[in-house]
Amino acid sequence: MDLKNSKDLPGKTIERLSQYRRILYNSIHEGKTNVYSHELARMMNLTPVQVRRDLMLIGYSGSQSKGYLIKDLISLIGKIIDSKEPQKVAIVGMGNLGRAITSYFTGKRERLSIVAAFDNDTQKANRIIAGVPCHHVNQLKEVLPAENIKIAILTVAPEATYDVAKMLLDAGIKGILNYTSVPLSVPEGVFLEEYDIVTSLEKLAFFVKQDMQDQA
Repeated sequence: MDLKNSKDLPGKTIERLSQYRRILYNSIHEGKTNVYSHELARMMNLTPVQVRRDLMLIGYSGSQSKGYLIKDLISLIGKIIDSKEPQKVAIVGMGNLGRAITSYFTGKRERLSIVAAFDNDTQKANRIIAGVPCHHVNQLKEVLPAENIKIAILTVAPEATYDVAKMLLDAGIKGILNYTSVPLSVPEGVFLEEYDIVTSLEKLAFFVKQDMQDQA
């Protein structure tokens, strides 16, 4: 694939490529060198056809006898979805969820790291929390441009979501991962991912309920 045109890849494909890479890393730790499309499909609850289609989009094909070379596929996925230069991330809201996300993500990716945190609690400002310097939220407009941070994770209380999101946009943020229960609208040129834990659990509960009813 011409990496110059990788920006044309569908968002869902990019999401799956990240998931493929995570699975491939696990496979390497298990001592595997090759993987087949049906194995990736089974681990991600996809069809082998979908896996092959995604990998064809990035110009990678395996062999019928050996499948895909894991290290080569990891390298190609990295060239497509990673930046040449490391990207910095800020997290706003250092309650239980914010701390958990920061602790979990630290060290997961070489070129993507959480380097700053913000909170409106003065007791948390000017401290290192979960390994990251925490600032008062009023310092957003100064710290983000100074650190060249373009991505933010939002884990604030629902009533603060709109105000904080506006502060992020005013500070030049170009990508927001919204973990709050409040849906956001962002201007063109800003990328938004929203993750609502309640909605995900309700979706799971619905299918479990349906299965239980079918078995009754």
